[in-house]
Amino acid sequence: MAYALPNFSTDLTGQTALVTGASSGLGLRFARTLAKAGAKVALTARRLDRLEQHAADIKAAGGEAIGLQLDVTDANQLKEVVGKAEAKLGPVTILINNAGIPDAQRAVKMSTELIDRVLDTNVRAPYILSCEFARRLIDLKKPGRIVNIASSAAYRYSGNGAALYSISKSAVVRMTEALAVEWAPFHINVNAIAPGAFSSEMMDGMLQRMGDITKNMPRARIGDPAQLDSTLLFLVSPSSDFVTGTSVRVDDVQGGR
Repeated sequence: MAYALPNFSTDLTGQTALVTGASSGLGLRFARTLAKAGAKVALTARRLDRLEQHAADIKAAGGEAIGLQLDVTDANQLKEVVGKAEAKLGPVTILINNAGIPDAQRAVKMSTELIDRVLDTNVRAPYILSCEFARRLIDLKKPGRIVNIASSAAYRYSGNGAALYSISKSAVVRMTEALAVEWAPFHINVNAIAPGAFSSEMMDGMLQRMGDITKNMPRARIGDPAQLDSTLLFLVSPSSDFVTGTSVRVDDVQGGR
């Protein structure tokens, strides 16, 4: 099969994307980036008032977006939200599993409730939502793209707390690899982005607890969410047609190798 060169496009016209954890931080950036590239976007999170304001901002900028309330720890809501987005925007063809929480505690000090909350949010939720997303596309015989947001912590843990976060993000990477194989025959590509330290509400909380963390980084800097745009668009666009089961580390070598 011959392709014209360069075989590169980030035009998402005609696509519908669903983004979890989209009320702030990286999730909001992802939603805005997808909308600017032409996708219709369903922003989901628990804070509906924020989602509706962000959706209005996207519309004012010429995009198409809606806000849908979603608690990712509720399996029923996870199973229903894709249908709700589809009813308003058409079949969801792009899924960004962005919602996640840190634990910031040593393993022996974590309560069972916190263990459950971290695993429910970081592992169980993207798995259930991905399965619902894929099930609908398989029935429709339509291709799709899933991008799971992992973390550089999936590959490195310093031993100073947040062991379970590291474990959960490693599970996200393996989930990406496994589901990519299972859904490849249906043309559903599953990939992941593993960011390092980027500005966000979660990062603000970490900086308050730990102080300046950049002194141990080779370039002594924290990333701007805009620096994730190109990787996101590559993984959801026609440009990455032959890429699946991959986790792209976007971490500025912040945690070493």
